[in-house]
Amino acid sequence: MSRAPFLRAATAALALVVSFTASFAAAETSRAAALAASTKTTVESVWHGAQDLAMYALGLIGVDYRWGGETPDGGLDCSGLVRHVFQQVTGVTLPRTSKELSRIGAPIARGDLKAGDLVFFDTRSFAFSHVGIYLGDDRFIHAPSRGSEVEIAELNNGYWRKHFNGARRLVGVLPGLVPSAEAATIVDAPASVAR
Repeated sequence: MSRAPFLRAATAALALVVSFTASFAAAETSRAAALAASTKTTVESVWHGAQDLAMYALGLIGVDYRWGGETPDGGLDCSGLVRHVFQQVTGVTLPRTSKELSRIGAPIARGDLKAGDLVFFDTRSFAFSHVGIYLGDDRFIHAPSRGSEVEIAELNNGYWRKHFNGARRLVGVLPGLVPSAEAATIVDAPASVAR
């Protein structure tokens, strides 16, 4: 009995396995490259989204404080400011109160803060009674209290350092909190608001 047909069949099978393995490896390499590109795009999008939040918020400096206020024209309170900025930049509607905001997203250590993170304070003898948006460089923007306006403050200021309650990251953590092309961008930030 000749071994030639057997050897031809074994060689063909081996060639098929080698071809399949090469195709599989190429597909895996292509898939890994696509995943890396997708991850890079997502990271860049999240970073730009957080920057857009901070930039839009800066356009609200000087807006009058108003308890329960949710619009720049009518005035903003601390959580109204956060809610308005996120709605305008991401299109996502956040909970209304600072206490409710403190329950969403992921907790962040003070040393890991990035622009767009929420910072919380105990300003009324209960946890998470005040909220602001971190800008970077140990600064945050917030609507402090009656008779004041939206302003920038420093976390290292004695009062804010003493009353700091924690921080939460929403962008890149909560579904839908990566700004879309349809949502407002920093170009749309209110340059001047009737005050």
